[in-house]
Amino acid sequence: MVIGSLNMDMVVRTGRAPGPGETLFGQSFSLSPGGKGANQAAAAARLGGEVTMIGRVGQDGFGNEMREIMRQEQVNIEHISVSKGEATGVASIVLEEDGENRIIVVPGANIELTAADIEALEDVIRQAEIVVMQLEMDMAMSERAAAIAHTHGIPVILNPAPARPLSDELLSHVTYLTPNETEAGVLSGVAVDSVDTAGEAARLLLAKGVQNVIVTLGSKGALIVNEAGTEHVPGFPVQAVDTVAAGDSFNGALALQVTRGKALTEAVSFANAVGALAVGKPGAIPSLPRLTEVEKFLQAASGAEVQE
Repeated sequence: MVIGSLNMDMVVRTGRAPGPGETLFGQSFSLSPGGKGANQAAAAARLGGEVTMIGRVGQDGFGNEMREIMRQEQVNIEHISVSKGEATGVASIVLEEDGENRIIVVPGANIELTAADIEALEDVIRQAEIVVMQLEMDMAMSERAAAIAHTHGIPVILNPAPARPLSDELLSHVTYLTPNETEAGVLSGVAVDSVDTAGEAARLLLAKGVQNVIVTLGSKGALIVNEAGTEHVPGFPVQAVDTVAAGDSFNGALALQVTRGKALTEAVSFANAVGALAVGKPGAIPSLPRLTEVEKFLQAASGAEVQE
């Protein structure tokens, strides 16, 4: 189950982002379905997962389109509700030619989903094998959702993006926390710029009650830190075209692997591969790989290692 945002991404491609007061010509403009929640739900569904999503869109063209796209991705949209007062969330994305991106999100209807709404769905949530969440939603709702899942013994994956401080109570309900380097720094107060400092930050977060911290490190892979120790899981270096859904694809893949009983190291390695494939294509949901593509990629990577 994914509890999260649905946005329409408005993507401008340009050689570089403009500075303050500067106007530049862009190379192209496109509309692409996204939102961290929608991306993660679609990622897991494309890999063969049975996914239900809880979220909210506006009563507008973008909202209709987002619901239809999720349906086409084989995501259960029964609990994607429609706001009568707020527009569907949007994200303005400036994508530079080196693959880096700058994003401004206007949450709209996403932020309207409240703790009371989530409490009304407790019977739905308790049927999930795993709950995946992000931070593009109302914080009180997110805290309540994590508490409900925790009460029923359901593992919670929290992707703490966009980065913001989190309460110890929320962190104590998280089974798998998946920050990138920037987010790990915000949460821990440690400047994360290496595998070593990522480990230092993660150990501070474990002390707040998180069971497993998985710091994503881009092409360097990911670092798993838990009571058993610390393990660096190498990544798969690829040429980045668009990094917009890299973290989301990782989280969707991780959730699926965990529900299938994979060991955490194996699950993270698989998720690294999914993230690597996602950055090789433009767009958010359109960039997400399917299972056959991931399997071929992993086979090729394994073959290359054997040849070396």
